[in-house]
Amino acid sequence: NYIFFCYFKFFYSDGYYWSRWNKCIHGSRDFSDMVFVDNYIFNKDVYIQFNSTVGEYVGYTAHGVYNADLWNKDTNILQQERAEVDRYCKHNAELYQSAIADKTVPPKVKLSSVTQAGGRHPAVLMCSAYRFYPHGIKVSWMRDGAVVKTDVTSTEEMPNGDWYYQIHSHLEYTPKSGEKISCAVDHAGLTKPIIIDWDPSLPESERNKIAIGAS
Repeated sequence: NYIFFCYFKFFYSDGYYWSRWNKCIHGSRDFSDMVFVDNYIFNKDVYIQFNSTVGEYVGYTAHGVYNADLWNKDTNILQQERAEVDRYCKHNAELYQSAIADKTVPPKVKLSSVTQAGGRHPAVLMCSAYRFYPHGIKVSWMRDGAVVKTDVTSTEEMPNGDWYYQIHSHLEYTPKSGEKISCAVDHAGLTKPIIIDWDPSLPESERNKIAIGAS
């Protein structure tokens, strides 16, 4: 679900405060399930709330019930709140989706050898994809052109905390002379998958340059 909100707060000299918190919540890309929630808060407690799924104000304290009844009788106020789903929520969600959610950033990819940690095979390769958006990505391994489905472990797509993601996939294997091992990465930000071949004859620094440059 996506949530965005607007928050207002007012303090009084005796330590009490009043605030208002508007929230827009949706999970679908067409915003058909959009919900608008308008909370009126006094000292951190919601005393009146408008929820677009209910369609009217609801009071949670004696003062809140009194005012909710008054506001529900005012058709102008009620129509204005009901219209916020389209005017405020869907409008801003469309701007957000076009400016951020629909953008794609292709991954940077690195292929490296890592230290074996008690596995069944003497060698381990790690294929890492960095700084991509959105999080959907596919990392796969190939040996001599055939997809490898065993002895492969992968992390989940991990958020960096800055809109970007990273993922790491490991392949345990027993080296064979003349074989070709490759890592393939496919993502919405790419016009075609990145395929990097493992070349153990190159020094680590050169392999990294080739891998990152391929993205």
